[in-house]
Amino acid sequence: MKIEKELYGHLAAAFSAFIWGMTFISSKIMLDAFTPLEILIYRFGLGIIALTVIYPHRLKGTTRKQELMCAAAGLCGVTLYFLMENIALTYTLTSNVAVIVSISPFFTAIFSHLFLEDEKLKKNFFLGFIVAMAGIVLINFNGSMILKLNPVGDLMALVAAAGWGAYSVLTKKISAFGYHTIQTTRRIFFYGFLFMIPSAAILPFQWAPERFLQPTYLFNILFLSLGASALCFLTWNTAVKMLGTIKTSIYIYMIPAITVVTSLLILQERVTWLSVCGTLLALLGLFLSERKTKATQ
Repeated sequence: MKIEKELYGHLAAAFSAFIWGMTFISSKIMLDAFTPLEILIYRFGLGIIALTVIYPHRLKGTTRKQELMCAAAGLCGVTLYFLMENIALTYTLTSNVAVIVSISPFFTAIFSHLFLEDEKLKKNFFLGFIVAMAGIVLINFNGSMILKLNPVGDLMALVAAAGWGAYSVLTKKISAFGYHTIQTTRRIFFYGFLFMIPSAAILPFQWAPERFLQPTYLFNILFLSLGASALCFLTWNTAVKMLGTIKTSIYIYMIPAITVVTSLLILQERVTWLSVCGTLLALLGLFLSERKTKATQ
C-alpha cells in the first residue's frame, strides 16, 4: 500500500513538472498581447473559479493559525514566486532567471530540514542537485558562455526560488490539517490573488477581455489557468502530501528539460547537442537525488 501511494505521488509530481515545462511556450505566446501581471491575474482568477466549480464546498472551521499558514503559502507560492519571476525577466536575462529559479529544490531541502522533523537531508540529494544544476545551466545558456549579472533581476529570481521552497514546506504543514486538497489549494490561490492585486497600482495592467476573442489567447489562458494552475497545483500539493517536500521538489529539475523538448516540437526551435546533454544531466540529477532516498527508507 505504501509503495502504491508513493507511485501515485511520483506520478503526480512528474505530471505537474511536465505541464509546467510547457507553460513557457504558452506564456511566451501570451506576452505578445498581455503584460506579466495581466497573465497572472487572469490565470489565478480563472483557477479559483475552476476549483470552486469542481468542488463548491467552502472551507470552514479553520483556526487563525491555519488561515495565516494558507495566507503565507499564497504569498510565497503564488505572489512571490510568479510575480518575482516575471518581473525579474524584465531586468535580467531569461537564462539567468531560469537557472536561479531552478535552485528552489535546494531551498526546499534547507527549509524542510529546519522546519519539518520527518524531512531528512541525504548526501545524494546534494550530488543530484549539482548534476542537475550543471544540466540546467547547459540548457539555458545553450552555447552562450556569456553570463551577464544584474543584481536587481537576479535577486528577484532568487526571492522567487526561496518563495517556492517556503511554499513547499507550508503546503506540507497544511496537508496535515485534514482538509480536502481542493479546498486548501483554492484558499491558497485566493490569498495569492489578493496579494497580487496591489501590484496593479505600479505595474502595467488593463482588463481588456476582448483580447480573448482571439482563439490563440483564449486557449493559452485556459491552459495556464485550468491546467498549469488549478490542476497542477492540486497534483503538486498531493505529491507533497504523499512524498514529502524534498522528494517532490526534485521533479523541478524536469521542467527545463520538458521546455527544451516542447520548444522543439511546437515552436520548432533549434536544439543543440549542448541542450541535449543538459537535459540528460538534469534527468540524471533527478535520478541521483531520488535513488538515495529510496535506498534509505
